[in-house]
This record gives sequence, structure tokens and C-alpha cells, in this order.
Amino acid sequence: MKMTIEIDCTPVEARTFLGLPDVSALNDHLVKEMQTRMDANMAMLAPEELMKNWMAFGAGAQDQFRKLMTAAASAAVSKRD
Repeated sequence: MKMTIEIDCTPVEARTFLGLPDVSALNDHLVKEMQTRMDANMAMLAPEELMKNWMAFGAGAQDQFRKLMTAAASAAVSKRD
């Protein structure tokens, strides 16, 4: 036998019925904190700042990648001989 029960209630009512804690105050606090941090970091969204950060990382990463490829090519050539 198969039985289906449909309960129509709000999330608050469901939490109360199941005995779960009310975390709405914590959620509100976390949302406010995220908004504060986002507002503080809005300067990082400036294109000039992003390019400065990417280019500073990119130059070092390019050198590391070139060294890695050179070492791999050298190792492949030495194994052939």
C-alpha cells in the first residue's frame, strides 16, 4: 500500500513543529556581515585594481610555467638519448 501525505505550512511552522531552532536572527546577522564586507571590498571591483592584481600574479606564474615546461622538455630529451 502506498500513501501520500501533503502538509501545507510555512518554513517557520515546519521548524517549530519539528523542534528545530529558530536561526533567523543568526541568518540576519550573517547577511548584514556579508553586506558590510561586500561594501568594503567594492574598490576591488575597479578594473584598474583587478588588472594590477592579475598582472602581478601573471608575470610570476608565466615564469614558473616556462621553467616547468623547460624542465619537462629537458627531461624528455635526456630520456630519449
